[in-house]
Amino acid sequence: MIDFVELLKAALFGIVEGIAEWLPVSSTGHMILLDQVVRLNVSEAFMSMFDVVIQLGAILAVIILFFRQIWPFTRPGYGEGIGGIFKMDVIRLWILVVIAILPSAVAGIPLDDWLDAHLHNNVVISVMLILYGILFIIVEHSGIVRRSPRVGTLQELDVRTAVLIGLFQILALIPGTSRSGATILGGFLTGCSRAVAAEFSFIMAIPTMAGASLIKLLKFGFSFTTGELLILLTGCVTAFIVSMLSIRTFVGYIKKHSFEPFGWYRIILGLLVAIMTVLQN
Repeated sequence: MIDFVELLKAALFGIVEGIAEWLPVSSTGHMILLDQVVRLNVSEAFMSMFDVVIQLGAILAVIILFFRQIWPFTRPGYGEGIGGIFKMDVIRLWILVVIAILPSAVAGIPLDDWLDAHLHNNVVISVMLILYGILFIIVEHSGIVRRSPRVGTLQELDVRTAVLIGLFQILALIPGTSRSGATILGGFLTGCSRAVAAEFSFIMAIPTMAGASLIKLLKFGFSFTTGELLILLTGCVTAFIVSMLSIRTFVGYIKKHSFEPFGWYRIILGLLVAIMTVLQN
């Protein structure tokens, strides 16, 4: 018998994932904190897997919304031959994405278990929320983002910029940092426009999050109970629906507005987490 309340809890996790994954506020940090307040009636091993694999719903939203930008095939014109099947600008974009995700893959895969054991805690989350909140505010007030961007479209991205953004993604291995926040900030600092930084960050998320989900699934195994499978599917479907809405909203927002409100949000949340941690101890 499936507990309807557990499915509602899973949907709540999906909502948080679908919003926090695409905002520079740390989805991992929010998921860890939510798990301390809303406990799913599942094993620790399943919960560790669920917190990551739920991202698959969010990934599907990116694939659908950015399909034209990321689909590398097209119908060849008359006389073009097999080479006309490929959209070379999209092939080039995927090469840059692969280059960008390599640093975090090299650093993150061997450290996955160690990071879970030592850094997934309130103290680390609180510090990272506050630290990067302050950094967002400093960057916005420094005028760096308001300068004329060197990279105004995805087609103008180069290997050097992709590598630098990829190095920023390594920072997101620490809970409370925010993968999207780190990569978008990296895009800003390397001369990308707001829109390009966000779009490249979202496209980078596809292989990054798919790879992380696959690792967690392999470690957990595929022998789900009916209840576990329904909980996972509920979380993924909810994350997908909410991501479809939040990505559209966020991309439109950052083209015209500052990241400063997210900086203040992170600082306030980080302070609340710190207070909560002290009270619990």
